[in-house]
Amino acid sequence: MYLRETKRRNRDGSTVSYLQLAHNERHPVSGSPVARIIHNFGRADQIDRAALRRLVASISRFLEPAAEPGEGASAGEVEILEARRYGGAFLLDRLFERLGIGDALRSAAAGRRLDGEAVERILFALVAQRALEPGSKLAATRWTCERVAIEGCPRFDEDAAYRAMDFLTAALPEIAEAVFARTASLLNLACDVIFVDTSSTYFCCAAADAQVELEHAVEDAETEATGQTEGGPPEAARRRFSKHSKDHRPDAPQVVIGMAVTAEGIPVRCWTFPGNASDQAIIRTIHDDLAGWKLHRVLWVADAGFDSLANRGYLQRGGGHYVTAEKLRSRSAAVQSVLARAGRYRQVAGNLAVKEVRLGEGTRAERFVLCFNPEAAERDRAVRANLLAYLSERIAGSDGWPQRRRDELVGELRATPALARLLRRTKGGLLRIDRAAVAAEERLDGKWLLRSSDESLSAADLALAYKQLQQIERGWRDMKGALKLRPVFHYREDRIRSHIQLCWLALLLIRVVENDTNMSWRAVREELDRMHLVTLATEHGRVAKRSLTTPGQRQILSALDLPEPPSFADFEVAGATS
Repeated sequence: MYLRETKRRNRDGSTVSYLQLAHNERHPVSGSPVARIIHNFGRADQIDRAALRRLVASISRFLEPAAEPGEGASAGEVEILEARRYGGAFLLDRLFERLGIGDALRSAAAGRRLDGEAVERILFALVAQRALEPGSKLAATRWTCERVAIEGCPRFDEDAAYRAMDFLTAALPEIAEAVFARTASLLNLACDVIFVDTSSTYFCCAAADAQVELEHAVEDAETEATGQTEGGPPEAARRRFSKHSKDHRPDAPQVVIGMAVTAEGIPVRCWTFPGNASDQAIIRTIHDDLAGWKLHRVLWVADAGFDSLANRGYLQRGGGHYVTAEKLRSRSAAVQSVLARAGRYRQVAGNLAVKEVRLGEGTRAERFVLCFNPEAAERDRAVRANLLAYLSERIAGSDGWPQRRRDELVGELRATPALARLLRRTKGGLLRIDRAAVAAEERLDGKWLLRSSDESLSAADLALAYKQLQQIERGWRDMKGALKLRPVFHYREDRIRSHIQLCWLALLLIRVVENDTNMSWRAVREELDRMHLVTLATEHGRVAKRSLTTPGQRQILSALDLPEPPSFADFEVAGATS
């Protein structure tokens, strides 16, 4: 039974409402509910409202507990004021403290006359946002106030977020070293092997820093020649245009990001460099910064981009050693000598085979390890077959073309180096597949070449150490994927660096989670997103209570040796004075 309102439109356009007491009955034929009018109260604007109140009072006498008209609607009810995500932020917060990140931030802030607790909470909120729901700094202010429950986090605006980021940039060296010392000790990291690699990211703005471009034009020329920068820190994150953008965006200003990772995949630190910084300047900065951390004997593992005589010599300073990849297609004398050297491959882990080659004598002797993977060789042959089929199709019938049209096709194919290597032109300008180049490529199928200064490790150990370089590639994928490193709209140099450091701290947290749980961060995040902190209000007061722990959440917390969150987070008794 219910109070029903019906409306009727008059000829003059006005609307009149009528109130009726009705209940639904099922139609005997169709079975659909049909309203049956029990009593007509008349027009809504002329109804006797006092009579309705008396009727409500008469009915409420038979209800428990009895209530005065108008009070029974709210008495004894439970209102849900809000529900916020809780599980992911709770887990990251506990790891933030366990790894010493919170202590490092508070300690650095204490020496700068800042409210260390507030700054630390704001920075944690920005890091947690990167890991849980990446967005802008303005979006982070709303996210922390409305959508997620972060213990002790004050309400803050965009300016407070930027001030905290500025502090992070200024105090980064001491913060990074303190975090590394705590993390390495707590997780028993294998810090005798450090993997180094770089990537880049572009920024969403119309132009690079024009003033910086003019001021550092001469400096850039010196940097390319010597690898050293004068007049400023080598890791200054100036947005510069570069023709060698790894994101294939030479039209957008970019910065280069360097990352050092342990064998377990834990990122120990990130650096930012100008978009056109040389590899020599990058490797020297990374080496010098980590040398101050008093690491034990370090083996530096880097890809072919860092392989140069100057870089290899620099990495050996302080007793360090290196493993770098050689470019097999470089046609250098060393590469040709190693490939021509006879010898048998020795099977090591899985399908990996290695052959050690030494060139030179005495102090000038160099150690090389030629690696071969049969499965990779099959993939290389399949890819080359597809390339040859495509190339044959493109040049078919080109003998009858005008010379200019053949030139245009060659220019187009040169944009893909893998195709350009397999193409040749006859003396008459005709296009043919280079069979000699195909034969040379076949010799390289499934192979890669390593150069190392370390005499204590076996060839198999060096090959396996280099294969672990995929850990840093995994880090770049997470940076640009799960953590949404870009799009980035910052314009100031220090804000660019700070944004990247927030992503580094988030990557550090999620990598620890993945290593301990053997689950992807995406799976962990989705499971923890099911845990909410719900704020309830009654006539007796207000209480914040979390949802029940699921078996999946309990398994994650157990793997990380973390306790379950408290069931109740806040109480407020009605009428109590604070």
